[in-house]
Amino acid sequence: MIRCLAIDDEPLALQQLVAYISKVPFLELAAQCHSAIEARQFLEHDTVDALFCDINMPDLNGMDFVKTLAAPPLVVFTTAYSEYAVEGFRVNAVDYLLKPFGLQEFQRAANRLKERLLPKTENTGDTLEAADTIFLKTDYRIVKVNLADIRYVEAMSEYLKVWLEGEAKPIITLLSMKKMEERLPACFMRIHRSYIVNLNKIREVNKNRVIMDASTYLPIGDLYKDSFQAYLDTRFLGGRSTSAPSFST
Repeated sequence: MIRCLAIDDEPLALQQLVAYISKVPFLELAAQCHSAIEARQFLEHDTVDALFCDINMPDLNGMDFVKTLAAPPLVVFTTAYSEYAVEGFRVNAVDYLLKPFGLQEFQRAANRLKERLLPKTENTGDTLEAADTIFLKTDYRIVKVNLADIRYVEAMSEYLKVWLEGEAKPIITLLSMKKMEERLPACFMRIHRSYIVNLNKIREVNKNRVIMDASTYLPIGDLYKDSFQAYLDTRFLGGRSTSAPSFST
């Protein structure tokens, strides 16, 4: 089980967090707090594995609160303000939930916590192999796919094209982007309403495009630029204490 702390100064938002936590079998609510100061007092005498923490709170905001912790738990930030996304990733947030969010988005964040904290066999009964694979229905077949072999996923109306390493043609399956995004691990990121990429397969980033190979150029959508820029910032080695180059406008 993952012991977690829910923190939000808005009563209804905190109530929603608590309700969502109760619906995820591998999450256990240790406490709920109405402020970062209250949460800090709780952590002085107890420990948790993860925080679901609002950013915009009076007295001490969630971002500054996490920065004050000597050994912070894993954190999922929640906020109504998208401009906090980049800073959230810089403090190694596992995920970032933009209000209002639903149970599916919350489940995605919870799954990312699970990938970091729990053995792949715990709570699900899966073997290691099963945890690293998915099954996709295509035509009249059900195909087993290794997640590490997926290069990127492309939306095509109600269908998805799943492009695999070493395969000239994609697997075409009837599935939504949201459903696929929830199932994929943290090394995948949505960069456009029509594309999810395996971050380990990116060859180059050039202006507003991700280059997967000599003939595959994927656009970076405006809604996804901040989170992708934040990912680049955490891994950019430029020889100076500056962030990675920003996308052109």
